[in-house]
Amino acid sequence: MATNKRYYWIKLKEEFFTDKRIKRLRRISGGDTYTIIYLKLLLLSLKDEGKLYYDGVESDFIKELALTIDETDDDVMVTVNYLINQGLLEVVTENDEYYLTEIPSLIGSETASTRRSRKSRELKMLQCNTNATHKRQKCNGEIEKDIDIEIDKEREGEVEKDKKSTPIFYGEYQNVRLTEEDYHKLKDKLQSHTDTMIEKLSRYIKSSGKYYKDHYGTILNWYEEDKDKLRHQGGTKKMNYEVGESL
Repeated sequence: MATNKRYYWIKLKEEFFTDKRIKRLRRISGGDTYTIIYLKLLLLSLKDEGKLYYDGVESDFIKELALTIDETDDDVMVTVNYLINQGLLEVVTENDEYYLTEIPSLIGSETASTRRSRKSRELKMLQCNTNATHKRQKCNGEIEKDIDIEIDKEREGEVEKDKKSTPIFYGEYQNVRLTEEDYHKLKDKLQSHTDTMIEKLSRYIKSSGKYYKDHYGTILNWYEEDKDKLRHQGGTKKMNYEVGESL
């Protein structure tokens, strides 16, 4: 059975080009090229939710990235260094994995079935517009009815999928990234200790400035190390926050 392929795109914010970080980038000599490289990197990372990987094809990450997006090594190096300095790109694992921090708010997507429905409606509209006026009015009315039915069906499926896969931010500092499914799985495993562990991770990320690739896995690892203490409050065991770290 064929899978329902998903298509992705970038939804640029209205203030993208007025963002001071982008304005400053464009004022650098060659800045328009660097801005295009940034947009290329955003597109390249879409399917992996903002992550860029070094596969070892070239001698280093910069050369491999330049090869992938067809830009010069020097231009890519300037862009990457600027993005890191401005907090738009983070090093997750040295020379191996990088993360574009703006991606979560820029991703748009639709399934193949939704794409087909949309293109079918566009074709019907084109055909209707070639008919006589009275036929076109009837045709447009039928399309609008079809659109309403299809949109309702799509929304039911898309909303359900998005609820399960869209990250939600938890914790005192809203920096613990979990999907709704992840949160419910934690509730099943950790029960009453779920929120305690989420708050521990939230405070540690805030105080240490460290980045964790998988917050769900990190919480599970921490819990395994500290469940005895959590179950017997008042113990002397020290919480080990380094367990499960992905740097």
